Amino acid sequence: MPDDAGGRPSDPRRPVLEAVSQGHRVTTLELFFDLVFVFAITQITGYMAEHLTLTGILEGLILLALIWWAWVGYAWLGTTIRFDEGLVRILLFAAMGMLLVIAIGLPEAFGDLPGGFDGWLSAPTVVVLAYAAVRLLHLGLFALAGRDDPAMRGAVGRFGAGVAVAMALLITGSVLGGWAQIALYATAVVIDVLGAYVGGGAGWALNPGHFAERHGLIVIIALGESIVAIGAGASALPLSLPISVTALLGLAIAACMWWVYFDVTALAAERNLARLTGTARNRAARDAYSVLHMPMIAGIVLLALGVKKTMGLAGSEPLDLWGQVKPLAAIALAGGVALYLLGHLLFRLRMDHSGSRPRAVAAAVCLGLAVVAPFLPTAVVLGAVTLVLVVLVNHEYRRMGWYSYRLRHAQHAP
Repeated sequence: MPDDAGGRPSDPRRPVLEAVSQGHRVTTLELFFDLVFVFAITQITGYMAEHLTLTGILEGLILLALIWWAWVGYAWLGTTIRFDEGLVRILLFAAMGMLLVIAIGLPEAFGDLPGGFDGWLSAPTVVVLAYAAVRLLHLGLFALAGRDDPAMRGAVGRFGAGVAVAMALLITGSVLGGWAQIALYATAVVIDVLGAYVGGGAGWALNPGHFAERHGLIVIIALGESIVAIGAGASALPLSLPISVTALLGLAIAACMWWVYFDVTALAAERNLARLTGTARNRAARDAYSVLHMPMIAGIVLLALGVKKTMGLAGSEPLDLWGQVKPLAAIALAGGVALYLLGHLLFRLRMDHSGSRPRAVAAAVCLGLAVVAPFLPTAVVLGAVTLVLVVLVNHEYRRMGWYSYRLRHAQHAP
């Protein structure tokens, strides 16, 4: 059958879905897909900044967990089939459209708010229905990918049952509102995560290099969002020495968080994941990446919230570094770094079966700072958190710099 462009024969056996081959790396379409998550994370940070209460932060973290688990599903899908071939790219654009609707509606995701479609659906319900569409589209693509693989079909069925229950809880919660909505949303997150443990990781296909790279890139996206929060807060105020110092300290914290993840941990974890096979590899990927990256991302978002409110509280007046941040913002700033480091400790323990005393000490110090941060000046909180991370990075570089060098060069060796 000739091709209409160049007269070349087209292959009628061309598959609807193309499986990912070993050595396949993240595609530009996957990066494009992840841009919607940048917007969603920004919206969640903004939501918590506008609702700076314990309830508001809890709601923001629940939304983050929902968005994260949707992203995780597509990360597993992208390590099974190519996103940039055939019909999949069209369906991926459809999922992006629904994700954009979700991200736009995140500030209205809680409460009995009018809106939606001409007032007959509340804004929370519209967000949940769009979210359900994203999740069901993901399951449909996985079912299509496993149509000739009984093991994968079984895995999709087991996981899909949990997704169906979670979506029902979300829809019910969006209608009820109030604390019932919070409780049902949180329960839906728990059920969704537990669904990944049914079956013990059997039936899924996994490309370790692609999977690890994808999660590293989402960490970069989250860190980038924290820098955007710093820049947005700073640009809204007249440039001054306090503003410059605050922005630079925030950037230094983000840079150290990048270093902690990418200098050794990410490289060693990818190597260890590649050494595993079968269900053991799937279980490690599920635990270390899908689950234990969540506290890291949450920690980065809380840090962004703390820095954003540090600058935002000044309004149009010059920022006073010796003034005090609101208690919850100060706790988020130091506590976010502590949560990030805790996620790293658990990630390393799962993938390398070893701990890190320096990181444990740094996490404990940041947790202590979170307790006393509401009573300290802004400059002291920012400076102390930065100092903790700089000391940690310096210590690890002096002890592990040679190992990091070997890992990087072994990774890029032909």
